Amino acid sequence: MKKLALAAMIGMLSASAFAAQGDILARFRVINVDPATSWDNSGAVPGLSVDAKNATVPELDFTYMITNNIGAELILGTSRHKITTNKFGDVGKVSVLPPTLTLQYHFAPEATFRPYVGAGLNYTNFYNSGLSVAGVTNLSVDKNSFGPALQAGADIAINKNWFFNVDVKKLWVKTDVSADQLGGAKLGTLHVDPWVFGIGIGTKF
Repeated sequence: MKKLALAAMIGMLSASAFAAQGDILARFRVINVDPATSWDNSGAVPGLSVDAKNATVPELDFTYMITNNIGAELILGTSRHKITTNKFGDVGKVSVLPPTLTLQYHFAPEATFRPYVGAGLNYTNFYNSGLSVAGVTNLSVDKNSFGPALQAGADIAINKNWFFNVDVKKLWVKTDVSADQLGGAKLGTLHVDPWVFGIGIGTKF
């Protein structure tokens, strides 16, 4: 029994000797982008409200370990969301590309369970917009948004080369919405502000 326990401890130690300064951690996640939408109704249609539906998509990210405890992560992914309104129903879909850079602190880089927190900046590009009211009035959105980002997660060692990852981010994203057939009149500002929940696997280089 003692030999079995010792072997298990040795196995955990070999799995835990993982992230260190100069390493690049690559993760493949499946994420759920869940907008926490709000609508600034300061535009041309009183009483209008707008909502963005959630989406589940793949995501790739890379973390460069600046020190054993501090890393910089860049996430790459895109999602497409259905947009609905209280007055006009479904008005179409829009795609978003939100590359996000966070600076992370890894609390236990040599442990089997390695939690981290991060904060940084997201840039969101809105593209492939197909929004219209009853197919008559086209809606436009500002293509660019900058906002803060917060993050928390953990890497859990599978062996010395692979790990399991769970991650959650909060992004602040907004865009102005206007009506093309009303001379580009602003209808209001859509605050998307999604929670991004991720789960996946990773390795290091």
